[in-house]
Amino acid sequence: MIARVAEHCFWLGRYLERAESTARVLQVTGTLALDAGLSPEQCWMPVLAVFGERARFAGLHGAAAEGDGERVQHFMAWEEHNPSSLLTALSEARENARAIREVVSIECWEAINEVYLWMHGEEGRAEFAQHRYGFYRHIRRAMQLCLGLFRSTMLHDTPLDFIWLGVLLERVGQTARVLDVHHHAFQQLPTGQHQVVETSLWLSLLRACSGFEAFMKRHQGRVTGDAVAAFLLFEPEFPRSIRYCLKSAHRYLAELHPPGTQGLPGARTEALGGQLLARLRPEVLTEPGVTIHGLLTDVVDATAAVCDSLSSEFFGSARALGSQSMSQ
Repeated sequence: MIARVAEHCFWLGRYLERAESTARVLQVTGTLALDAGLSPEQCWMPVLAVFGERARFAGLHGAAAEGDGERVQHFMAWEEHNPSSLLTALSEARENARAIREVVSIECWEAINEVYLWMHGEEGRAEFAQHRYGFYRHIRRAMQLCLGLFRSTMLHDTPLDFIWLGVLLERVGQTARVLDVHHHAFQQLPTGQHQVVETSLWLSLLRACSGFEAFMKRHQGRVTGDAVAAFLLFEPEFPRSIRYCLKSAHRYLAELHPPGTQGLPGARTEALGGQLLARLRPEVLTEPGVTIHGLLTDVVDATAAVCDSLSSEFFGSARALGSQSMSQ
């Protein structure tokens, strides 16, 4: 497979996962804003922080607008100059799929094209205006359909490996950002809050990572921040936990560059992925000076380094930089 095709496959996976994650975070935050009794800024500022868009948003609307839920949602849904907006992610996903139509199955192409046309047509705008929850649910289900169709309609060979590498590495970055920003924000809230309110905040974090039901099956009793963080970081059987995604991504990297292989690209990328995976274990939080925030920062930075290395070794480009960066 030529490098150009591999690159489009990788970014197709990343943009599909980014759109699903953005829709999920917006959907959960909208519900949280109604139920949790938090200030508007406490609800909506973390959304911008998760996607690294506070500066861009402030440049367009002013920092004081961070608590304006409608402006934040419009910015994260429709802003063309926001690389994490739903409009941008779906447009880029479709463009990458269009560039490799000979690789993507007809079922996958139709699913991507349908949600793209819906988003760019009057129907999507009307749904956003009239039924915000349904708008986000539509996009989430469309992205989940696309990812499922990849697994069930395409050959499980190298193109699909690169698509799934994009999905997994994007998911690592998104989960780490969501967990870091919300865990920090919730820990900074005034003490003495009613336990019901505190529990609802941690459950909202789980829902933002699609982990509520899975967490409840693993844990009983009071929901705490440390338990939620440990679950999203280390749970080996939850497909959105950081360790699960890194382990799966490293398996793909090892297949692309098997041990002892000489002359093939991927050695540095595989090594970086292995080093990050080896560090991400529950015992690391007991080491002196290690905090959840510090560990998550390391995860985000190291994952960005893996993506940069992958782009350099396999694609011969620095496309992981700039507007499409994991660390944007």
